[in-house]
Amino acid sequence: MMKKASFLNRERRLLVAMIQEETPEKIKCMILNSLYDGADAFGIQLCSLKPEYRNLETLRKIFEMCEGRPIYITSYRGKYNADLTDEERVELLRMGLEAGATLCDVMGDLYDPTPDQLTFDPIAVQRQSELIKTIHEKGGEVLMSTHTSRFFDEEEVLRYAKEQVARGADVVKIVSKANSEDEQMAALQIIHRLKKELDRPFLFLVGGTHKQLVRQIGPALGCCMYLCVAHYVPTSTLAQPQLRAVKAIRDAMLL
Repeated sequence: MMKKASFLNRERRLLVAMIQEETPEKIKCMILNSLYDGADAFGIQLCSLKPEYRNLETLRKIFEMCEGRPIYITSYRGKYNADLTDEERVELLRMGLEAGATLCDVMGDLYDPTPDQLTFDPIAVQRQSELIKTIHEKGGEVLMSTHTSRFFDEEEVLRYAKEQVARGADVVKIVSKANSEDEQMAALQIIHRLKKELDRPFLFLVGGTHKQLVRQIGPALGCCMYLCVAHYVPTSTLAQPQLRAVKAIRDAMLL
């Protein structure tokens, strides 16, 4: 098995260009734009890809465009995944892994949807752990993601982060909310706490009205990567900063 480019043990904070397009042609254009602007890695959200393009040959051709950079894939419940079961969404992750992706996003409430996207159901947790073990056996890495519907304080974030670690995640990802300056400052303090207490890479982000500062300087405080976009199109997550802007921030800070 050929060793894939890893998201782990990196000297610099990775600039991960996120792509949410529905055809291979659009994805390839976004990859080229991102390479031109200095992307270190790619986040290709397979949930946005139309079903007719979901096959090994097509995914391999898309991933080859990334020029050996590590690839992060998601298979969330939205877009063209909306009518699938969680089992079917996992099969899309497995296909992406076989096609050349490295980092698989395993939702924290996989097999048991919850409002704050982390299940504590013992059967679901066991199935998640078994899936993570399988991904590792196939040479992949796992990011577990939790997207919350509200502001989480430090203790809640730490509890969720440690749960993700216990299930075998290589990278912890938690996205909370910040709708005031106080919550924004609390979010920055949470990053500092995670850096001190977590034994593996993490990504802590916020949505809401006060989201930008955390997304722009979070990696300077301890987050392992930036999630960004080469440029904004209708399918983009507008909270994600522009690649060239955060590259300038990262390079200026010597991160």
